[in-house]
Amino acid sequence: MRFIGLVAVLALLFPQNQNTFSNEPAAKPVADFILKDTAGRKVSLLDFKDKKATVVIFIGTQCPINNAYMPRLVELDKTFGPQGVQFLAINSNDHDSAETIKAHAKKHGLPFPVLRDEGHVAADRLGARRTPEAIVLDGRRVIHYQGRIDDQFGIGYQRPQPKRHDLAEAIKEGLAGKKVTQATTPVEGCLIARAPRPRESAAVTYSNQVARILQNKCQECHRPGQIGPMPLLSYEDSSSWAAMIREVVKSKRMPPWHADPAHGKFLNDRSLSKADSDTLLTWIENGCPKGDDKDMPEAKKFTDGWNIGKPDAVFTMPREFTVPAKSKGGVRYQYFVVPTNFEDDVWIQAAEAKPGNRAVVHHIIVYVAKDRKRMSSAGDGLGAGFLVAYAPGDLGVGFPLGAAKKIPKGANLVFQMHYTPNGFEQSDRSSVGLIFAKKPPEHEVRTRGIAQRFFVIPPGAKSHKVTSSTTFTQDAMLWSLLPHMHLRGRSFSYQAVFPDGKTQILLSVPQYDFNWQSNYRLEKPLHMPAGTKIECTATFDNSTGNANNPDPTRWVIWGDQTWEEMMIGFVDYTYLADADKK
Repeated sequence: MRFIGLVAVLALLFPQNQNTFSNEPAAKPVADFILKDTAGRKVSLLDFKDKKATVVIFIGTQCPINNAYMPRLVELDKTFGPQGVQFLAINSNDHDSAETIKAHAKKHGLPFPVLRDEGHVAADRLGARRTPEAIVLDGRRVIHYQGRIDDQFGIGYQRPQPKRHDLAEAIKEGLAGKKVTQATTPVEGCLIARAPRPRESAAVTYSNQVARILQNKCQECHRPGQIGPMPLLSYEDSSSWAAMIREVVKSKRMPPWHADPAHGKFLNDRSLSKADSDTLLTWIENGCPKGDDKDMPEAKKFTDGWNIGKPDAVFTMPREFTVPAKSKGGVRYQYFVVPTNFEDDVWIQAAEAKPGNRAVVHHIIVYVAKDRKRMSSAGDGLGAGFLVAYAPGDLGVGFPLGAAKKIPKGANLVFQMHYTPNGFEQSDRSSVGLIFAKKPPEHEVRTRGIAQRFFVIPPGAKSHKVTSSTTFTQDAMLWSLLPHMHLRGRSFSYQAVFPDGKTQILLSVPQYDFNWQSNYRLEKPLHMPAGTKIECTATFDNSTGNANNPDPTRWVIWGDQTWEEMMIGFVDYTYLADADKK
């Protein structure tokens, strides 16, 4: 009896398991599994049985939300690792090879084991569906938390800071011996990619129909070097992302296109027709059958790195700019002046601003200027000297034959650069590519910024309206429209009021998205008789219901930074009188 009593005392003083988590909820331990890490070593959950907790994070290599959280995971490991918490990353995606997983872990500096889950053994056992998905297990391998890391990044929003640190709170509560207050939270990110199981016979196949849809609507962005986070150039690419394709097509998140189809027709309309949408969804429901290779369309040809084709001239920032890992007040707009050294006037048929590092470049505006000042054009306001812009969703600009933008001899190009830190110090050196018109055009393309600088958005305002307008004093042709607001932007519309009193809605963007800004190019240029007025109406959401809102308690005025606001309706136009001057 004395011996048994001594054992009990020793057990209390020196427990075999350092588990401090509450015994609630009573649940069965997760069955162990053995996976290989990036060095080929076998790793088991039982390897960490002496830890107070194990945090398993399901990650991928291409998902944007997933990658946004990599710096946060490094921070969490640094905070909780010394407290007896083991972090463990698992990649269950079929398309991520061992080499890709290893390179991704090295790139993001992940200090804990990263395992490859072939056959989805771990994902199935832990019930994981998305990346990044976090699971907290105590020393007995019982799950106490499953869900997101925090609420900073999600579908269509990116907060300056998280409102709730879900994973960190769960770990803290568990280490304190408390029951985790919020044991599950929704996860936003990419679905874990699983190998499809094609049906033997199917009317819709990749080679017959799907490849053509992806070529026409997706590959412009989803190819190496472009903004799409994963390539969709092959059957293997597309079938491995089938679950995510189904989700974004059903929700109409992709392809990104925000114009109300009731108003206007546009050359660069990326939206899917119902027929194309139904075809994609049918293909996925049938297990992504490949079909016969002989039915495959010829691969679409792209100029490496450019959407406009091979440029005649490329101008690059004179030096690299270092973007800090973090910046509490944001990175102020940077300006770089690049001489063109053109000895004669030059006409531009197409132009494209290209980020040197898409991970940290939010937008670029390239102006034609003398010194650092834009070339002035009466009445064009903020559009004066505007050559081309890059923003997520915008893929360069081209003009039809007979219309072009002018760069006067001796002019400079001024790069206005907006950078967004992403947790790692990085550098950027962006460029602009130009294609020259073969001969002087009949019409000079001009850009006008229909802006309202004087507004104040009250704290908490859910639908605050701001208007601006411009009037054409001579006959003009309207070519394109580019609305611009910041994180509180909710909707934007253009309306033409003609001299005879008739009105026409030119463009309506009911759900403005700061992360996908498009230059809406009219299918046919629209005649703006002298005296035509264009009215722009923007609404701003400064409420707590706006997930992107930097601070709903602030009075908001005009400013360059994203936590401030802008209201500009850019338009490209030409004057009919230009042809008479030739």
